[in-house]
Amino acid sequence: MRDKRFVAKHRGGPLKKEQHRQLVQWGCNCAENVLSLFGGEIDIRLKKAIVVAKEWIKGNASVGDAREASLGAHAVARESLNPTSIAVARSVGHAVATTHMADHSLGAALYALKAVKSAGKSIDAERNWQNEQLPAEIMDLVLTARIEKEKALKL
Repeated sequence: MRDKRFVAKHRGGPLKKEQHRQLVQWGCNCAENVLSLFGGEIDIRLKKAIVVAKEWIKGNASVGDAREASLGAHAVARESLNPTSIAVARSVGHAVATTHMADHSLGAALYALKAVKSAGKSIDAERNWQNEQLPAEIMDLVLTARIEKEKALKL
């Protein structure tokens, strides 16, 4: 069930356009912070997805562009065998998918945590870092919504 607080105003929800942009940026921050865990050379589709998401923030890319980039990132995940690489690619895919549905930003953060855990690093340190990246305007929204999602992923 989708959290209705993540629905954009133009679709009848409470989320302002600037908050949506902040969620996309935060999702990108989370994904980029774990990109180095991908292992080996970073697939160009992952790099492209981050660029498309950032271009969407500036108004230079469409949701269709972002959807295509997200599908590319998720294809990287399906093609990967390493659990850490899979989680990194999923994090990137969710970051760019945030342009379409704002609550995908939570997926970007949670898959980043999963990547960190899989790599044997501290998920508490990563979670704290993620929290520090949150703009004040969306902090309460993200933190309250993330609690339930983390329980479901057993993080």
